[in-house]
Amino acid sequence: QVQLVESGGGLAQPGGSLRLSCAASGFNFRNYAMSWARQAPGKGLEWVSGIYSDGSVTYYADSVKGRFTISRDNAKNTLYLQMNSLKPEDTALYYCAKAWGRPPYKEKGQGTQVTVSS
Repeated sequence: QVQLVESGGGLAQPGGSLRLSCAASGFNFRNYAMSWARQAPGKGLEWVSGIYSDGSVTYYADSVKGRFTISRDNAKNTLYLQMNSLKPEDTALYYCAKAWGRPPYKEKGQGTQVTVSS
């Protein structure tokens, strides 16, 4: 049974940073590309970033390019999202997904809330 558990969300000031983690279990994590997505209040699920199974290739939405960095540790079965220079429009529920590309996702976690506000 696939399980994805996000953590690391919270309240940050504009210009601040947060690091999200996603602990994966129930499948061979090192064999799968992974993605981060987010859902702001009143909006649909938006793809944020993706990473190949071996971490060799990463992609970002234009809205986060240059500010967010996706990475993974296959030895720890963990996916990360380093978020710098946060903006109020980054406020959303952030999900990791066992998937490559844009939603919808069959398998994703419960999400971690990120709020950017002064």
